[in-house]
Amino acid sequence: MTIRAKGTPLINLIPYTVPKLHTGKTWYVDFFAFDPLSGTLRRKKYHLDSIPKKSDRVRRATEIISAVYQRLITGWSPWVTTTSEKEYSTFTDAIELYRIYVNKMSDTGSMKKKTRHDYLSRLKTLEDYNTRFRKPIIYSYQFDTAFVSDFLDYIFLSRDSSPRTRNNYRTWLSAFSGWMLERKFIETNPVEGVKVLSENVKFRSAISPEDLKQMQNYLREKNPHYLLACMMEYYTFIRPDELSNIRLGDIRLKEQKVFISSVISKNRRDGMVGLNDRIIHLMLDLNVFESPSSAYLFGRNFRPSEEKADSRIFRDEFVKLRKALRWPSNYQFYSLKDSGIRDLANAEGIVVARDQARHSDVSTTNCYLKGDSMTVHEETKHFKGNL
Repeated sequence: MTIRAKGTPLINLIPYTVPKLHTGKTWYVDFFAFDPLSGTLRRKKYHLDSIPKKSDRVRRATEIISAVYQRLITGWSPWVTTTSEKEYSTFTDAIELYRIYVNKMSDTGSMKKKTRHDYLSRLKTLEDYNTRFRKPIIYSYQFDTAFVSDFLDYIFLSRDSSPRTRNNYRTWLSAFSGWMLERKFIETNPVEGVKVLSENVKFRSAISPEDLKQMQNYLREKNPHYLLACMMEYYTFIRPDELSNIRLGDIRLKEQKVFISSVISKNRRDGMVGLNDRIIHLMLDLNVFESPSSAYLFGRNFRPSEEKADSRIFRDEFVKLRKALRWPSNYQFYSLKDSGIRDLANAEGIVVARDQARHSDVSTTNCYLKGDSMTVHEETKHFKGNL
């Protein structure tokens, strides 16, 4: 016997009534079943008056009652039409299975931890939205274009997010829907009917040469270890998450190279970038290489450490720097990469900058190179930048 907790709606515990035969002027079997669209129990009737003999009516009623009851206790509802039994699985169950899937992908190295964090964060936002929805969806098949569109409107309008943030949610929803579609929770991808919003020119901007000099002078006195992190971003274009994973053993000092393993790279491919003269000089001044090769280049306080630091330290420290120098908010840590690409391209050409940045349109030759055999342009080691 199920005991209902105080305040729990009875319909959540008993989504149907037992089918029953009614006789009299008309004969019929009826029962109530939960309709997820209306959120109420609706009555369903099977009429038996077309059967002439009463004994046949009773026999037919018994068959209907038995068959309907067996389907009801397995979660069936006459108000839901689906081609797959899994479409009648609860949306909560589908979400939980997806959460297990994402964690497993991350644990096995098939998905970066940052990607897992982003996916699960968006999933939690979707869950929270559904619980506050005027009519929360209950079954997987209800995850349709209308629901997706309403959710994206909530992200864009109610949360006052940018078009880019809204579009990022749309991209994730498309991947989530593809996962549900592959596992037969839904029949079609509901995101395909939702348009991408046009985005304004990106908010982040490159840092002027004058401001780069100001930053260099300020950090050399106040925080030279963070200056090294800024120079790494400016000269090597290594992404912040990758930068937090670089160990001293990844640095080929004699060859002036930094190896980015496929394990930590965004595109899941090995990469190699040039290490500028100015970075090496600062590393030597800071006695960076006195730490073991297994140490992370940037640990706590941006010093080499056996303990890995979160990639957000680069951004958080830059916020303090921006405030101290009274810079505009469109100057961000990643602006250093924009600035470096700009200056390297102007000094040595776009091809050199493209390859140093490891962009997707690298030459075909690089697709066949791995690890130490990958080439870097000599110009990246010696060009005179503004930092």
